[in-house]
Amino acid sequence: MSDFSTIFNRRNTFSVKWDMLKQVYAIEDDADVLPMWVADMDFSLAPVIQQAIHKRLEHPVFGYSITPEAVKDALSSWVYTKHQLEIENEWILLRHGVIPGMAEVVEAFSEIGDKVLVHTPIYPPFKGIPNTLEREVVTCRLKEKGNSFELDWDAFEECLQQDIKIFILCNPHNPGGKVWSKEDLTKMASLCKMHNVLILSDEIHSDLVFKPNKHVPLLVAAEETNHIITFFAPTKTFNLAGIQGAATIVPNDELRKALENSAARRGDMGLNVFSLTAMQAAYEHGAPWLEELIDVIEGNMEYVIKQLSIIEGIKISKPEGSYLLWIDYRGTGLNEKDMMNLLLTKGKLALEPGTKYGEGGDGFLRMNVACPRATVEEGVSRFKHALS
Repeated sequence: MSDFSTIFNRRNTFSVKWDMLKQVYAIEDDADVLPMWVADMDFSLAPVIQQAIHKRLEHPVFGYSITPEAVKDALSSWVYTKHQLEIENEWILLRHGVIPGMAEVVEAFSEIGDKVLVHTPIYPPFKGIPNTLEREVVTCRLKEKGNSFELDWDAFEECLQQDIKIFILCNPHNPGGKVWSKEDLTKMASLCKMHNVLILSDEIHSDLVFKPNKHVPLLVAAEETNHIITFFAPTKTFNLAGIQGAATIVPNDELRKALENSAARRGDMGLNVFSLTAMQAAYEHGAPWLEELIDVIEGNMEYVIKQLSIIEGIKISKPEGSYLLWIDYRGTGLNEKDMMNLLLTKGKLALEPGTKYGEGGDGFLRMNVACPRATVEEGVSRFKHALS
């Protein structure tokens, strides 16, 4: 039976979200601080996944593992059923995560000093990975539309003319929750093709979209797909980040062969047996649990928006996808340092500062509402107290 109401004590479980508050927020005592920052859920695992892992644990031998074709079958079936995307199993390269997969692609298909284009504000590794690999990151700021975003096509085309090697797309967008339309995606793909730019499409939040919005994979929207590499993963959808596992989808034979060679050079032996077990169970049997989850998250979002929007200077719009709220506090007149200080010291609440997401993030906070309603209510109460 699905459980979205039990509050689990996650402290001292090697949890980034709960056990790294002192380091991340530079505070001496985190005992009373409620973390609503890192994008993982505080819900228990879907029972079908937990049962599959338990069943595998019953066999006491954990030697070297192969990748069963059934795992790729499950993923292929999932993306077709959920997103009307037809993929071949041979296109699928299983990796330990979307970010490791992205780093592999950037390293394989660009050189030191090459330019990598990203939109801002954006999930920090989109800039951090290319920077670490000594690539030059070119940023294209998204235009605000209400409390969401739209593309600045003039700026995007101007950026593409700067000898860009790779463009990294986030769909749905993190932190804004924007689900890009088919028309936008088709145009992005066409422009990148025209300028000979490889697109990396991170679609890790694709399963967490609220009706009537519909996720469209870039591989569906694009008229040509040889310049597109897509990343999917069950880790956000089913809260499996600690087990790890993702898929790099590469329709282009030449690009895929290059990545297979890259993995061989690194000695990458594939996913561990628990990751494979969890991935197969999630994609084969997790759909009913996901439907329940989305209803819970949507209810949490609507509650937070209603409660916090009454605070003078706070604006929040419901995102089209993800379980992350992008909170605009510019109307309060507070700068980021003061806002974060109030939340942490008075409210005992840890949210993410918008500047972490680059240009366009100043004056915003990111809040994770993928937790039991009682936790959400406590977070709202602390937010209100901090600004009272």
